[in-house]
Amino acid sequence: MKNEKGKSSSLVRLALLMKPYMGKLFICMVCVIVVNLAELLKPYVAAIVIDNFLVGSTEQSGLFSITGMGVLYFAVALAGALFSMTQVRLIARISQGILNEMRQKVFNKIMHMPMKLLDRYGTGRLITRATNDVETVNEFYSDVFLNLFKDVFLLLGILVMMLIMDPHLALVAFTGVPLIVLLTFSLKKVIKRNFKRMKQIIGQINGFFAENISGMRIVQAFNRQKNKMDEFRELNQAYFKTTMTQVFLNSFLRPTMEVINNLVIALLIVYGFGRITGGVLEVGVLYAFTNYVKQFFEPINDLAEKYTTIQSALVSTDRIYEILDETDIEDPEAGSHGGPVKGTVEFKDVWFAYQDEDWILKGISFKVEAGQKVAFVGHTGVGKSTIINLISRYYAIQKGQILVDGVPVEEWKLRDLRQGVSTVLQDVFLFTGDIAENLDMHAGLTEACMEDALEVSEAADFIHDLGGLRSAVTEQGLNFSTGQRQLLSFARAIAHDPAILVLDEATAHIDTNTEELIQQSIENISEGRTSIFIAHRLSTIQNCDVIFVLVDGQVAEQGTHEALYAQNGVYTNLIQAQVED
Repeated sequence: MKNEKGKSSSLVRLALLMKPYMGKLFICMVCVIVVNLAELLKPYVAAIVIDNFLVGSTEQSGLFSITGMGVLYFAVALAGALFSMTQVRLIARISQGILNEMRQKVFNKIMHMPMKLLDRYGTGRLITRATNDVETVNEFYSDVFLNLFKDVFLLLGILVMMLIMDPHLALVAFTGVPLIVLLTFSLKKVIKRNFKRMKQIIGQINGFFAENISGMRIVQAFNRQKNKMDEFRELNQAYFKTTMTQVFLNSFLRPTMEVINNLVIALLIVYGFGRITGGVLEVGVLYAFTNYVKQFFEPINDLAEKYTTIQSALVSTDRIYEILDETDIEDPEAGSHGGPVKGTVEFKDVWFAYQDEDWILKGISFKVEAGQKVAFVGHTGVGKSTIINLISRYYAIQKGQILVDGVPVEEWKLRDLRQGVSTVLQDVFLFTGDIAENLDMHAGLTEACMEDALEVSEAADFIHDLGGLRSAVTEQGLNFSTGQRQLLSFARAIAHDPAILVLDEATAHIDTNTEELIQQSIENISEGRTSIFIAHRLSTIQNCDVIFVLVDGQVAEQGTHEALYAQNGVYTNLIQAQVED
């Protein structure tokens, strides 16, 4: 079964995920069959007791007696309970195994997404797929899938038993089935549409939480708590409405099924009583039938209730596989060129836009030789930070060519290219753990190497006072000051000994005294390696070999500080504007 895009349907995909667990699944199915047989046999045993020993006068002998039937009834019930317990434990192991693998696949896919895809999905939608949607699939496997088989098998068993015992009564019992089928399928589209809307809102809520918790200082600084609360209240109200719609659908289905169930039982009693008085039907058979009808409608009620869970699981599966089916994924080992980066960077007539043809860079060309110190300056939005994103191939350009060591970046193995480039950003991100983990980043660095990096970055003193490399780092490194986090980001970059060191407004949050220390450390580490500065404070780049002045996505001026200042052009105006400030 394929959908319009040629991909397997969600139901087929959910089934295929169980392929590695077929052995356990087969045992589960055997357990289900035994449990259902036990359920089918109990009313039949009761009918034998009523018709043969309570109403009739059949001679009792051995197992064929009230005592024997009682023991048999208990044995059947006990077997059903034991096999039911085994089935529950096995299906839990299967479902958790599937979900464990699914979570890993989703996270691995996210980890290898290019930046443009991460930008497109957004944090909230990705979190929802990796958590809420996976949990919904868990409900399908643990609460629905095997019960679905159990209910269908039980229905077939009850049909057979009723037809064997009395075909006429069986036909009366089946009168409620068309009503149930009509009711269920009439609600199908409404239920699925509501679940899609519900999942979308959950994604928006998760994104709202992630964004506002990260930016809570800004929210509080501008006293925007009330406005943000109003925004959240609107989202929450939309989710409340979709949830109440789901509650209404569920509350409507179950009572309606109960009404149909009792209506059929009433018809059976009326029809059966007339046949009993006529001597055609035995009391035990009618008793068994009323039990079978109750059992018959229990799985139907269960299927009706689980129908909403199935629809939710199918929607969640679509959303999960929207991630897993992405083909535009980065492969760190893909590429024909590998090895260490030496440090030459060249842009040849590069055009780039994040969206459509809203160009950020417009035919930009420049060359940075290995070991040079260069800077890019210009007003906000001219493309300075975009350039460093393109060097490490976080985005693909639309036109032109970018070369690293004379090799197009598309031909480089991503792992080698990015190992050769270390970037220090203005907004530093630290991971929960300790200092060593944040410097090492699972690269296998020695403690001596990390200690040297802390020394060069002027971070050794305050780290030593805190307890050294094993000092704790809380979420996002908020137990450190902004300046301390910036120094640690220098240490992280330096520890990996990059051929190309990029500093994107890296001194923007550093005080004047610390900046002097940083400038000295930069002088030390930039020796023999390419250093690229995205500068806000123009005073920090005066010693660069080349300064590129960007205007409207193009290089308007280039040269040394002295040469550019003497031109009395754009660069001179930038310097004078900062002096006046």
